[in-house]
Amino acid sequence: MRLTIKNVSHRYDQVEALRDINLAIEPGEVVALIGPSGCGKSTLLSIIGGMLAPSFGDVLIDDQAKPEGCLNPLTYVFQDFALLPWRTVAGNISLVLEDHPLSKSERDARIEEVLAQTNLSDFRDAYPKQLSGGMKQRVGIARALAVRPAVLLMDEPLSALDAQTRILLLDEFSDLFARTGMTAVYVTHNLNEAVRLAHRVVALRRRPGTIKEIHSIDIPIQDRREGMPELVSHEQALWNLIRDEAIAADKELENVA
Repeated sequence: MRLTIKNVSHRYDQVEALRDINLAIEPGEVVALIGPSGCGKSTLLSIIGGMLAPSFGDVLIDDQAKPEGCLNPLTYVFQDFALLPWRTVAGNISLVLEDHPLSKSERDARIEEVLAQTNLSDFRDAYPKQLSGGMKQRVGIARALAVRPAVLLMDEPLSALDAQTRILLLDEFSDLFARTGMTAVYVTHNLNEAVRLAHRVVALRRRPGTIKEIHSIDIPIQDRREGMPELVSHEQALWNLIRDEAIAADKELENVA
């Protein structure tokens, strides 16, 4: 699915969050959004996903190439796992399928498919309280995959996890994107995550958020490994892009606090 973000701007009352964003996201492409705190990354993701109407501009969706069996073209994975504690792993995944005209056997088949994709088959009957943070996030990912989305929208999905779990899930994300060719938009403060997963990294300026630069990474996602010198070089280039504005934004937040 191709997404075209055309002249998008947004205001919250007197605060201008985004100004004149133009970006095309191609089918099978992973695009990361980075930038200093308050630059509008999550606002832009909400606009792309249809959760927020822009003050100006449009998001155009070419839905001619949706995956077979796609139930929801645009699907979110959040930082907050948002699992229902009274439902099992399989029950939490089933939740997103229950409003669709699927037979029980079709629904069960999808659940088993995504449990296998996310290495959760042995935990299908476990409850969220029995799972680690990383396992809970796997459930959130499995739930998103169950609708076979055309575009996965990810809002800092690893920021609440410890460093070891984050690295393990980064490996799983890179495998998922390489294996499925899924289109994704990934918001993160973590430059390492951006260079591990994205074909292109969009750096936004401080508020009002505008596109400062689009940085391409040509290394195939499946070939990227933690600590690769080429990725470290890309990460340093991205930090050089946003460093001054990131420092200024953090000082601004300290003064407000």
